[in-house]
Amino acid sequence: MSAESGFKELDLALSRTKLDRAAHLRLDKNALDEMWLRAEIAQISGDRFRILTDEDGRKISLEFLNATQIKEEIGERYFLGIAESGKPYFLWHTPFNESAKPTSGIFKGLREIGSFLNDLEIGIAAHGLALSQWHDAHPMCAICGAKTESVQGGSVRECVVDRKQHHPRTDPAIIVLVKDNSDRVLLGHQKIWPTNRFSTLAGFVEPGESFERCVRREVFEEAGVNVVSMNYLGSQPWPFPASIMIAYEALIDNPQAAKGDGQEIEEVRWFSRAEMKAAVDAAQIILPPTISVARAMINRWYGPDSANDLTGGEAWRS
Repeated sequence: MSAESGFKELDLALSRTKLDRAAHLRLDKNALDEMWLRAEIAQISGDRFRILTDEDGRKISLEFLNATQIKEEIGERYFLGIAESGKPYFLWHTPFNESAKPTSGIFKGLREIGSFLNDLEIGIAAHGLALSQWHDAHPMCAICGAKTESVQGGSVRECVVDRKQHHPRTDPAIIVLVKDNSDRVLLGHQKIWPTNRFSTLAGFVEPGESFERCVRREVFEEAGVNVVSMNYLGSQPWPFPASIMIAYEALIDNPQAAKGDGQEIEEVRWFSRAEMKAAVDAAQIILPPTISVARAMINRWYGPDSANDLTGGEAWRS
Protein backbone atom coordinates (compact mmCIF):
# COMPACT_ATOMS: atom_id res chain seq x y z
CA MET A 1 0.00 0.00 0.00
CA SER A 2 1.08 3.57 -0.58
CA ALA A 3 1.94 5.97 2.22
CA GLU A 4 -1.09 8.03 1.25
CA SER A 5 -3.44 5.21 2.27
CA GLY A 6 -2.72 5.85 5.94
CA PHE A 7 -1.90 2.18 6.48
CA LYS A 8 0.31 1.46 9.46
CA GLU A 9 1.28 -2.10 10.29
CA LEU A 10 1.11 -3.42 13.82
CA ASP A 11 4.34 -3.37 15.79
CA LEU A 12 4.65 -7.11 16.31
CA ALA A 13 7.29 -8.45 18.67
CA LEU A 14 8.34 -11.56 16.75
CA SER A 15 8.64 -9.61 13.49
CA ARG A 16 11.46 -7.49 14.89
CA THR A 17 14.96 -8.39 13.79
CA LYS A 18 18.40 -6.86 13.87
CA LEU A 19 20.22 -9.47 11.79
CA ASP A 20 21.05 -9.67 8.11
CA ARG A 21 20.47 -13.37 7.36
CA ALA A 22 23.30 -13.20 4.78
CA ALA A 23 21.95 -16.21 2.88
CA HIS A 24 24.84 -16.09 0.38
CA LEU A 25 27.22 -17.24 3.12
CA ARG A 26 25.30 -20.46 3.81
CA LEU A 27 27.01 -22.18 0.88
CA ASP A 28 30.51 -21.13 1.97
CA LYS A 29 31.73 -23.68 4.52
CA ASN A 30 35.04 -21.88 5.02
CA ALA A 31 33.23 -18.64 5.81
CA LEU A 32 30.90 -20.43 8.23
CA ASP A 33 33.87 -22.06 9.99
CA GLU A 34 35.66 -18.71 10.29
CA MET A 35 32.58 -16.90 11.60
CA TRP A 36 31.89 -19.67 14.12
CA LEU A 37 35.17 -18.94 15.90
CA ARG A 38 34.15 -15.32 16.63
CA ALA A 39 30.40 -15.73 16.87
CA GLU A 40 27.84 -15.05 19.56
CA ILE A 41 26.06 -18.41 20.02
CA ALA A 42 22.57 -18.84 21.46
CA GLN A 43 21.69 -22.30 22.75
CA ILE A 44 18.37 -24.10 22.53
CA SER A 45 17.50 -27.41 24.16
CA GLY A 46 14.26 -28.85 22.87
CA ASP A 47 12.16 -25.67 22.60
CA ARG A 48 13.82 -23.76 25.45
CA PHE A 49 16.56 -21.14 25.27
CA ARG A 50 19.54 -20.69 27.54
CA ILE A 51 19.00 -17.45 29.45
CA LEU A 52 20.46 -15.08 32.00
CA THR A 53 18.21 -13.71 34.73
CA ASP A 54 18.41 -11.80 37.98
CA GLU A 55 17.37 -13.27 41.32
CA ASP A 56 13.75 -12.11 41.17
CA GLY A 57 13.27 -12.94 37.47
CA ARG A 58 12.45 -9.38 36.44
CA LYS A 59 15.31 -9.13 33.96
CA ILE A 60 15.81 -11.87 31.37
CA SER A 61 18.07 -12.02 28.33
CA LEU A 62 19.46 -14.72 26.09
CA GLU A 63 22.83 -16.05 27.19
CA PHE A 64 25.35 -16.06 24.36
CA LEU A 65 28.32 -18.41 24.43
CA ASN A 66 31.45 -18.63 22.30
CA ALA A 67 32.78 -21.57 20.32
CA THR A 68 35.11 -22.66 23.12
CA GLN A 69 32.32 -22.69 25.70
CA ILE A 70 29.91 -24.63 23.50
CA LYS A 71 32.27 -27.31 22.23
CA GLU A 72 31.55 -29.67 25.14
CA GLU A 73 27.82 -29.71 24.39
CA ILE A 74 26.17 -32.25 22.09
CA GLY A 75 24.32 -30.70 19.17
CA GLU A 76 24.72 -28.95 15.83
CA ARG A 77 25.13 -25.37 14.68
CA TYR A 78 22.83 -23.21 12.56
CA PHE A 79 23.88 -19.88 11.05
CA LEU A 80 21.38 -17.12 11.84
CA GLY A 81 22.98 -14.00 10.39
CA ILE A 82 25.18 -10.97 10.94
CA ALA A 83 24.49 -7.92 13.10
CA GLU A 84 25.15 -4.33 12.00
CA SER A 85 28.35 -4.48 14.05
CA GLY A 86 29.61 -7.32 11.85
CA LYS A 87 29.26 -9.87 14.65
CA PRO A 88 27.97 -13.24 13.38
CA TYR A 89 25.27 -15.09 15.31
CA PHE A 90 24.65 -18.82 15.41
CA LEU A 91 22.29 -21.17 17.21
CA TRP A 92 23.52 -24.34 18.93
CA HIS A 93 20.73 -26.90 18.86
CA THR A 94 20.96 -29.45 21.67
CA PRO A 95 18.47 -32.35 21.48
CA PHE A 96 16.19 -32.59 24.50
CA ASN A 97 16.95 -36.01 25.94
CA GLU A 98 18.87 -37.45 28.87
CA SER A 99 21.94 -38.39 26.84
CA ALA A 100 22.32 -34.95 25.28
CA LYS A 101 20.85 -32.51 27.80
CA PRO A 102 22.94 -29.39 28.48
CA THR A 103 25.59 -29.63 31.18
CA SER A 104 24.70 -26.25 32.70
CA GLY A 105 22.49 -23.18 32.32
CA ILE A 106 18.90 -22.01 32.82
CA PHE A 107 16.47 -22.75 29.98
CA LYS A 108 13.05 -21.17 29.37
CA GLY A 109 10.51 -21.19 26.52
CA LEU A 110 9.95 -18.25 24.17
CA ARG A 111 6.35 -17.72 25.31
CA GLU A 112 7.65 -17.23 28.84
CA ILE A 113 10.61 -14.96 28.10
CA GLY A 114 9.58 -13.18 24.89
CA SER A 115 8.28 -10.01 26.53
CA PHE A 116 11.67 -9.48 28.24
CA LEU A 117 13.91 -9.76 25.16
CA ASN A 118 15.31 -6.88 23.12
CA ASP A 119 14.81 -6.66 19.35
CA LEU A 120 18.05 -8.49 18.54
CA GLU A 121 17.29 -11.32 20.95
CA ILE A 122 13.66 -11.81 19.97
CA GLY A 123 14.55 -11.99 16.28
CA ILE A 124 17.19 -14.60 17.07
CA ALA A 125 14.76 -16.56 19.25
CA ALA A 126 11.95 -16.57 16.66
CA HIS A 127 14.28 -17.68 13.86
CA GLY A 128 16.12 -20.19 16.04
CA LEU A 129 13.01 -21.82 17.47
CA ALA A 130 11.39 -22.23 14.06
CA LEU A 131 14.57 -23.65 12.57
CA SER A 132 15.35 -26.08 15.39
CA GLN A 133 11.80 -27.46 15.52
CA TRP A 134 11.85 -28.00 11.76
CA HIS A 135 15.11 -29.95 12.08
CA ASP A 136 13.67 -32.07 14.90
CA ALA A 137 10.59 -32.91 12.82
CA HIS A 138 12.42 -33.89 9.61
CA PRO A 139 15.16 -36.41 10.42
CA MET A 140 14.09 -38.60 7.48
CA CYS A 141 13.65 -37.95 3.76
CA ALA A 142 9.98 -37.59 2.84
CA ILE A 143 10.70 -39.15 -0.57
CA CYS A 144 12.65 -42.33 0.24
CA GLY A 145 12.69 -42.57 4.06
CA ALA A 146 16.48 -42.37 4.38
CA LYS A 147 18.19 -40.16 6.93
CA THR A 148 18.69 -36.47 6.26
CA GLU A 149 21.50 -34.21 7.44
CA SER A 150 21.79 -30.49 8.05
CA VAL A 151 23.61 -28.53 5.32
CA GLN A 152 24.02 -24.93 4.20
CA GLY A 153 24.40 -23.59 7.71
CA GLY A 154 21.27 -25.34 8.92
CA SER A 155 18.96 -23.80 6.30
CA VAL A 156 18.50 -27.08 4.39
CA ARG A 157 18.28 -30.80 5.16
CA GLU A 158 19.68 -33.16 2.56
CA CYS A 159 18.95 -36.84 2.00
CA VAL A 160 22.10 -38.92 2.53
CA VAL A 161 21.08 -41.33 -0.28
CA ASP A 162 19.92 -39.26 -3.27
CA ARG A 163 20.86 -35.75 -2.03
CA LYS A 164 17.29 -34.54 -2.34
CA GLN A 165 17.05 -31.21 -0.53
CA HIS A 166 14.30 -30.31 1.93
CA HIS A 167 13.63 -26.71 2.97
CA PRO A 168 11.94 -25.30 6.09
CA ARG A 169 8.22 -24.70 5.73
CA THR A 170 5.92 -22.16 7.28
CA ASP A 171 2.18 -22.72 7.63
CA PRO A 172 0.07 -19.59 7.03
CA ALA A 173 -2.77 -18.86 9.42
CA ILE A 174 -5.11 -15.87 9.53
CA ILE A 175 -5.94 -14.20 12.83
CA VAL A 176 -8.88 -11.80 13.03
CA LEU A 177 -10.07 -9.07 15.36
CA VAL A 178 -13.83 -9.20 14.73
CA LYS A 179 -15.75 -5.95 15.35
CA ASP A 180 -19.36 -4.79 15.09
CA ASN A 181 -20.82 -1.40 14.22
CA SER A 182 -20.66 -0.36 17.88
CA ASP A 183 -16.87 -0.94 17.85
CA ARG A 184 -17.12 -3.89 20.21
CA VAL A 185 -14.73 -6.82 19.68
CA LEU A 186 -15.55 -10.53 19.66
CA LEU A 187 -13.27 -12.92 21.53
CA GLY A 188 -13.52 -16.68 21.77
CA HIS A 189 -12.60 -19.40 24.28
CA GLN A 190 -11.28 -22.75 23.07
CA LYS A 191 -12.07 -25.92 24.99
CA ILE A 192 -8.39 -26.81 25.35
CA TRP A 193 -7.45 -23.45 26.91
CA PRO A 194 -7.21 -22.58 30.61
CA THR A 195 -10.40 -21.34 32.22
CA ASN A 196 -11.29 -17.74 31.28
CA ARG A 197 -8.65 -17.48 28.57
CA PHE A 198 -10.09 -15.56 25.58
CA SER A 199 -8.50 -14.53 22.33
CA THR A 200 -9.20 -13.45 18.77
CA LEU A 201 -10.38 -15.92 16.14
CA ALA A 202 -7.82 -17.70 13.96
CA GLY A 203 -7.36 -20.61 11.60
CA PHE A 204 -5.06 -22.15 9.02
CA VAL A 205 -5.25 -21.18 5.37
CA GLU A 206 -6.34 -24.21 3.33
CA PRO A 207 -4.75 -25.27 0.01
CA GLY A 208 -5.95 -23.10 -2.87
CA GLU A 209 -7.48 -20.53 -0.50
CA SER A 210 -6.74 -16.79 -0.34
CA PHE A 211 -6.17 -15.03 2.97
CA GLU A 212 -9.37 -13.01 2.53
CA ARG A 213 -11.49 -16.05 1.80
CA CYS A 214 -9.98 -17.78 4.83
CA VAL A 215 -10.95 -14.81 7.03
CA ARG A 216 -14.59 -15.07 5.96
CA ARG A 217 -14.68 -18.86 6.29
CA GLU A 218 -13.02 -19.09 9.70
CA VAL A 219 -15.07 -16.29 11.25
CA PHE A 220 -18.32 -17.87 10.07
CA GLU A 221 -17.28 -21.42 11.02
CA GLU A 222 -16.09 -20.51 14.51
CA ALA A 223 -18.57 -17.79 15.49
CA GLY A 224 -21.46 -17.87 12.98
CA VAL A 225 -21.10 -14.23 11.88
CA ASN A 226 -20.69 -12.73 8.40
CA VAL A 227 -17.68 -10.59 7.47
CA VAL A 228 -18.67 -7.60 5.31
CA SER A 229 -15.30 -5.83 5.15
CA MET A 230 -11.75 -6.30 6.37
CA ASN A 231 -8.39 -4.55 6.70
CA TYR A 232 -4.92 -6.11 6.69
CA LEU A 233 -2.89 -5.22 9.81
CA GLY A 234 0.41 -7.08 9.43
CA SER A 235 2.06 -10.45 10.01
CA GLN A 236 4.52 -12.13 12.29
CA PRO A 237 6.14 -15.56 12.60
CA TRP A 238 4.67 -17.80 15.29
CA PRO A 239 7.13 -20.69 15.69
CA PHE A 240 4.86 -22.93 17.80
CA PRO A 241 5.82 -24.87 15.82
CA ALA A 242 5.84 -23.38 12.30
CA SER A 243 3.19 -20.77 11.57
CA ILE A 244 3.07 -17.24 10.26
CA MET A 245 0.10 -15.25 11.50
CA ILE A 246 -1.58 -12.93 8.96
CA ALA A 247 -3.54 -10.34 10.90
CA TYR A 248 -6.84 -8.77 9.83
CA GLU A 249 -9.48 -6.55 11.38
CA ALA A 250 -12.97 -7.53 10.16
CA LEU A 251 -16.38 -5.90 10.45
CA ILE A 252 -19.48 -8.12 10.71
CA ASP A 253 -23.17 -7.26 10.21
CA ASN A 254 -24.99 -9.77 12.42
CA PRO A 255 -23.53 -9.51 15.95
CA GLN A 256 -26.61 -11.06 17.57
CA ALA A 257 -25.88 -14.33 15.74
CA ALA A 258 -22.44 -14.78 17.35
CA LYS A 259 -22.11 -18.23 18.87
CA GLY A 260 -19.22 -20.64 19.36
CA ASP A 261 -19.20 -23.67 17.08
CA GLY A 262 -19.22 -25.97 20.12
CA GLN A 263 -16.28 -27.97 18.82
CA GLU A 264 -13.21 -25.77 18.72
CA ILE A 265 -14.72 -22.57 20.11
CA GLU A 266 -16.70 -23.25 23.26
CA GLU A 267 -17.84 -19.70 23.93
CA VAL A 268 -17.68 -16.24 22.34
CA ARG A 269 -18.22 -12.88 24.02
CA TRP A 270 -18.60 -9.29 22.83
CA PHE A 271 -16.60 -6.64 24.69
CA SER A 272 -16.72 -2.88 24.75
CA ARG A 273 -13.60 -1.19 26.12
CA ALA A 274 -15.24 -0.64 29.51
CA GLU A 275 -16.45 -4.25 29.63
CA MET A 276 -13.01 -5.58 28.78
CA LYS A 277 -11.29 -3.50 31.45
CA ALA A 278 -13.83 -4.61 34.04
CA ALA A 279 -13.42 -8.27 33.06
CA VAL A 280 -9.62 -8.05 33.24
CA ASP A 281 -9.73 -6.25 36.60
CA ALA A 282 -12.04 -8.94 38.01
CA ALA A 283 -9.90 -11.76 36.56
CA GLN A 284 -12.91 -12.93 34.55
CA ILE A 285 -10.83 -13.16 31.37
CA ILE A 286 -7.18 -13.89 30.65
CA LEU A 287 -5.87 -12.14 27.55
CA PRO A 288 -3.20 -13.58 25.21
CA PRO A 289 0.50 -12.90 25.93
CA THR A 290 1.94 -9.57 24.81
CA ILE A 291 4.21 -11.15 22.18
CA SER A 292 1.18 -12.51 20.31
CA VAL A 293 -0.58 -10.93 17.32
CA ALA A 294 -3.88 -11.34 19.16
CA ARG A 295 -2.75 -9.15 22.06
CA ALA A 296 -1.28 -6.55 19.71
CA MET A 297 -4.60 -6.28 17.86
CA ILE A 298 -6.57 -6.05 21.10
CA ASN A 299 -4.23 -3.36 22.47
CA ARG A 300 -4.44 -1.37 19.22
CA TRP A 301 -8.24 -1.41 19.37
CA TYR A 302 -8.34 -0.56 23.09
CA GLY A 303 -6.06 2.45 22.72
CA PRO A 304 -3.06 4.06 24.47
CA ASP A 305 -4.15 3.00 27.97
CA SER A 306 -3.94 -0.71 27.11
CA ALA A 307 -0.54 -1.16 28.76
CA ASN A 308 -1.94 0.00 32.10
CA ASP A 309 -5.50 -1.29 31.85
CA LEU A 310 -5.04 -4.69 30.19
CA THR A 311 -2.57 -6.69 32.23
CA GLY A 312 -1.73 -10.38 32.53
CA GLY A 313 -1.68 -13.24 30.09
CA GLU A 314 2.05 -13.95 30.04
CA ALA A 315 2.11 -17.22 31.95
CA TRP A 316 -0.97 -19.03 30.63
CA ARG A 317 1.29 -21.44 28.73
CA SER A 318 5.08 -21.60 28.67
